[in-house]
Amino acid sequence: MIPTEADLAAALADATRAALTELYRDNPGHRFYYVTLTTPGEAYGPALSAWSYEALAGRPDADAVRFSYADSPFSIVGEHHLAPVRELFAARPEVFDLADDAESGAEYELRLRAIEAALRQLDAEGLFGTGTDRAEVLVLAEVVPGDEENADRARRLNPPGPALDAWLAWTEGD
Repeated sequence: MIPTEADLAAALADATRAALTELYRDNPGHRFYYVTLTTPGEAYGPALSAWSYEALAGRPDADAVRFSYADSPFSIVGEHHLAPVRELFAARPEVFDLADDAESGAEYELRLRAIEAALRQLDAEGLFGTGTDRAEVLVLAEVVPGDEENADRARRLNPPGPALDAWLAWTEGD
């Protein structure tokens, strides 16, 4: 049976919750300001990366890497939680194997919507903080390398404010 968009979102929310809970527990004293689920242009099942202020403070290139999923010491974390979700994504039709461009686009969008839905659920649960604490955490569903729609997803997933503004300015500098 092919997993539905809702199946992907629910499994991804569960896996991301478990991975982040583990990350927070294993790194007491770290204040995480960036949490992202990244996927390549084929929209495979995502990987989780994060940054904390404490990890960034030790970097001489802090301005260059502050929102770089790949340069973080918390890059691609929680793999044992997320690997089964990737199998669910793989059980769906491959985005670029679909003969029709409309079908390919629809599959791609379905996968990105599932990633966003998972992050919205976790946000509603307070996993990224609440109130002013939440406003300081940037939550992203990123297609890597950079994708024009990343900014739209960022705006949908985050409250307006300094965290979002800083990321938007950082991405424009790339």
